[in-house]
Amino acid sequence: MDTLMHVGAGLLAMVVAYGLGSLSFAVLITRWMGMADPRTYGSQNPGATNVLRSGNKKAAVLTLLADALKGAVAVWLARALVEHAVMGEAWVAWVGAAAFFGHLYPVFFGFKGGKGVATAIGVILAFQPLLGLATLASFAVILYFSRYVSLASVVAAAFAPFYLLFANGVAWREPDAAVVALFVMAAWLIWRHRENINRLLKGTESKLGQRKASH
Repeated sequence: MDTLMHVGAGLLAMVVAYGLGSLSFAVLITRWMGMADPRTYGSQNPGATNVLRSGNKKAAVLTLLADALKGAVAVWLARALVEHAVMGEAWVAWVGAAAFFGHLYPVFFGFKGGKGVATAIGVILAFQPLLGLATLASFAVILYFSRYVSLASVVAAAFAPFYLLFANGVAWREPDAAVVALFVMAAWLIWRHRENINRLLKGTESKLGQRKASH
């Protein structure tokens, strides 16, 4: 009976997290600030990097923070359910992943969302802060030297699951389900950047802060 309750609670938590992730703050914040819809310029991606191409740094920062926060909130809610024995620990990472996929495929915005970098970072920071900091450090180092957000995102995504595997062996032990969830998120994030990877290989990818024509 407890197993059925945990499964039901876990699935319900994932649905709620998906709905939370579906809030496209790039669209909501720019609309609130009277700006153009980010889906109509630049890369047409509803994310903080494309909002920055509008020239409004405040809107970009707010978008970044809000997108990260919704991922973190999903994990915090899942942790609360675990603490009250409503569901098992193995569900936490998958609830965070549900918020990530909500950002990618938002039910409220025609299933056309962003690439998930900020939301993934929020999920990882809330799930395991040290893992999140290591992933953020990888992102920051690559971004500093290359100025390519896409390259930094892909490298950080690729490293994150291996950081967790390493940490599980020497510092703590997260459920195997968490490792699988992180690998799935990383693989999907890299796949979502496939066009950016292609442009990186061709030398046509825009660097941070550059205005960008539609591709």
